[in-house]
Amino acid sequence: MTLLHHHEAAPPSTSGSRWRRLVRPGLVATAVAAGTAYVWAVDPNEPGHYPLCPTYALAGVYCPGCGMLRATHDLAHLDLAGALARNPLAPFLYLGIVLLFAVWVRARWQGRPLRWDPPRWMPWFLGVSFVVWTIARNVPGWSWASPA
Repeated sequence: MTLLHHHEAAPPSTSGSRWRRLVRPGLVATAVAAGTAYVWAVDPNEPGHYPLCPTYALAGVYCPGCGMLRATHDLAHLDLAGALARNPLAPFLYLGIVLLFAVWVRARWQGRPLRWDPPRWMPWFLGVSFVVWTIARNVPGWSWASPA
């Protein structure tokens, strides 16, 4: 917390400037809502609407994101079981994104910069998790991990 000296003026905190700070998050939310509405309306289970996963098309293996469009379609139709069958990480990933978005909106509303310094181990953890999940999705017989 910074203390203001008598010769320093406090920055104006009008509600108009607050609303201007929310323009960027509003545009992001609008784009995400439009994309989700499209995936809700155009079923990815029907062939021909979306391109194949490049990893699956080129290498024949399921990547960590395989099934995300179908999971998104299922979640948009409030089918949690279907989403978990398509990509078990999808609901948790989307929940995390919503929470991060809420933190961003709150910081913008309060006029604070959003700063995050991840721990040094995090990139390694994410990289190893990516590889482990890719392997798990392609183990024969592990249908719970592969997109249905």
